[in-house]
Amino acid sequence: MTYLNDHRRLTDEERLDWLRLIRCDNVGPRTFHDLVSFYGGVAPALAALPGLARRGGSGRRGRICTPEQAEIELKAMRASGVDIYALAEPEYPSRLEMIDDPPPLVALRGDLDVFKRPLIAIVGSRNASAAGVKFTQRIAADLGDAGFVVVSGLARGVDAAAHRASLATGTVAVLAGGHHRIYPAEHLDLLETIVVNGAAISEMPLTWEPRAHDFPRRNRIISGLSLGVVVVEAARRSGSLITARLAGEQGREVFAVPGSPLDPRSEGTNGLLKQGATPVTEAADVIAAIEPILGRPIELPAVQESPQDRIRVPNAEAATDERAAIIALLGPTPVSIDDLVRVSCTTATIVRGILLELEIAGRLTRHGAGLVSLS
Repeated sequence: MTYLNDHRRLTDEERLDWLRLIRCDNVGPRTFHDLVSFYGGVAPALAALPGLARRGGSGRRGRICTPEQAEIELKAMRASGVDIYALAEPEYPSRLEMIDDPPPLVALRGDLDVFKRPLIAIVGSRNASAAGVKFTQRIAADLGDAGFVVVSGLARGVDAAAHRASLATGTVAVLAGGHHRIYPAEHLDLLETIVVNGAAISEMPLTWEPRAHDFPRRNRIISGLSLGVVVVEAARRSGSLITARLAGEQGREVFAVPGSPLDPRSEGTNGLLKQGATPVTEAADVIAAIEPILGRPIELPAVQESPQDRIRVPNAEAATDERAAIIALLGPTPVSIDDLVRVSCTTATIVRGILLELEIAGRLTRHGAGLVSLS
């Protein structure tokens, strides 16, 4: 992208032109970059759009974002504490700038200094097991303590656990929709906590409602921001595997957490390991691979407290059916009853009652040391 030869702040007029062009019909990031490269600038590209559509055989004129529409969006963002930055500006995340077809504009909210620190993505199953949630919490906390910012997609399960475990040290939520259309809606409070020490980023309009095909677009930003991507749990067909594939294409490190071959939630991660992903059982595995990229040593702080104390869970996922929630946390991998109580944020009495039901139904296996698994 030769038209981006310096990192300077845009003028107000230039910013509106950038916003207008990316908001026009049939203009995505790739088309935006092609247009600007071909015509030598954003303003000339805007001027050329009507003729291009006509000569391309369009029966109707595509919508071209007006200066007034762009001004309204820009004012609404600023009123919400959201700043919008172009690819040419110094505030734009530097690693994201390196990927193919980076977002021409990103809307950022929170502490933008987190983008100057090394970032590691942690993604995984929305229907995470208790073991997967516990591991996510531990590795996210450890990476945060080592100076990394944790990036994830604000989804249920592994994403939420990664964000919550790294709130104090800094975490970045990558949104599939606009800043006013948080998905899932129950994570709005989590997002408000994230932006205190971390940030939220979106390439979409402020009120954009996320659709299915917006999530792979979001995933390329998750991997693009990061030095590497850790996949904790992933089924054979999952968004997390899309993120891992994009990370590989972008030249990022791909890490996978080994899981039980009996658990469908580990089928994708075990597949990544067969394809050459780096196996991860602790934060030190990630750090060992990232140190050569950063060109400096990274040390994990000495752990004084017990592993159980290190799990940071202000809130667990909301669930209307406690029985279904407990069953969802179980899998072939043995997990302690104490962890089930902690992760589900319910009482020990309720958990033990549900476990008794499963045991009587022949669906539960008890192991030594207070561990249980689904039969």
